[in-house]
Amino acid sequence: MLNVVINIVYFMLSVALLFAFIRLTKGPSLPDRVVSLELIASIVVGYVGVHAIDTGVSSLLDVAIVIALTAFLTAVGFARFLERGGRKSE
Repeated sequence: MLNVVINIVYFMLSVALLFAFIRLTKGPSLPDRVVSLELIASIVVGYVGVHAIDTGVSSLLDVAIVIALTAFLTAVGFARFLERGGRKSE
């Protein structure tokens, strides 16, 4: 029964990743693209978490935490970049 649920979750994450990638390629503005990259990073964390449950390797959860923290710091850095007005033309 657990294998069926894991396969359904993998399928749902794949569909979500497909939609996020479409949004990334067709995003009208840069903030929309950054949000979709953040969503893709969250989906990857989900993949790693489900894979950790599937295989029973608990050290993969550490990898998921590192990916999540890196994505969070990237989002914070981009928000600060936009807050300061973006690129400065000299």
